[in-house]
Amino acid sequence: MTLDGQETIPQPQEDEELSPRQKEILSIVVRTYINTAAPVGSTTIAENYLRGVSSATIRNELAYLEERGYLAQPHTSAGRLPTEKGYRYFVAQLMQDSELPLAEQRTIRHQFYQVRMDLEHWMRLTAAVLAHTSQAAALVTAPQTPQTRMKHVKLIAVSDTFALIVLVLHGGIVRQEMLPLATPMTQEGLEGIANKLNAILQGLNVAEMAQKLVALDPLEQIAMDKILDMMLAVERDRNVISYRDGLAQVLQQPEFSEPNRMRHVVQLWESAGLMEKMLAAMGHARGVQVIIGGEGEWEDMEGYSIVLAQYGDVERASGALGVLGPLRMPYRRAVSAVRYISEVLTELINDLYTS
Repeated sequence: MTLDGQETIPQPQEDEELSPRQKEILSIVVRTYINTAAPVGSTTIAENYLRGVSSATIRNELAYLEERGYLAQPHTSAGRLPTEKGYRYFVAQLMQDSELPLAEQRTIRHQFYQVRMDLEHWMRLTAAVLAHTSQAAALVTAPQTPQTRMKHVKLIAVSDTFALIVLVLHGGIVRQEMLPLATPMTQEGLEGIANKLNAILQGLNVAEMAQKLVALDPLEQIAMDKILDMMLAVERDRNVISYRDGLAQVLQQPEFSEPNRMRHVVQLWESAGLMEKMLAAMGHARGVQVIIGGEGEWEDMEGYSIVLAQYGDVERASGALGVLGPLRMPYRRAVSAVRYISEVLTELINDLYTS
């Protein structure tokens, strides 16, 4: 499903168009149920929202919406609650776009820019801030680069026989290893070697480095070989690293009061498959995506919703972030939070590449 033209949201079929009053009543039921977790009856709608419309007329519209699959009735004496189809129609057609309040935006941006060069801190902060802001369970993946590329290298004298090699890769990955020295080197001499290697190798990936034919002295060649080994090790370990927060507040929702339901959401949240599906769903899509209930390959998501977005630049480094909650999720709030924080992370990634 998309929002704002570029963001993905499943669209209802053309033959499912509702009248203005039916849309209004559906919107009222969805918004009220999200706030109260209690079925919504015709009397509540007539007294609090549509005072010029009789309860009988509202009951007829509720019955129609139920027949069309947008609402359900737990039992005959209860009001109605939204179905997955009702939530999808609400998000695609009825939900007004919104942004986080400016005060919240400033607070979030300030938190991130306090740790703007610490990638791991960004990720932990993203999960914590997103969970708090959306009141849902938040998940974020560390940025990955299409290929490992060298940003720069430093050589630091440690002793007469060892230097510390500090390798910085695009995407904020930093690796350090000891480099044995056949003969003692001054710090000035090591900096000269690092400067030469930076001039030759900056921006290259492993394959491009391996094909690079340059005249190097023995220590320079040893340092270059070590850089290649370190980059190959990074590529071998390119597992998706994820950071999570906020599941406890989701488990407090009434939907998860039953032990089996609680166990299921915990298992789903902790599974590696959820992250893989999130990344596959994003592809190269832009904007915020909303996945409501068990759609297609998301059958194990029945009863849940996910709001997610990509951040960064797929040509440089990118990741994904999102929130998971019950179908009764405050979608406007979740979409606003995911959108804004993805924009902040994109700015940080771009700054990292240009710094």
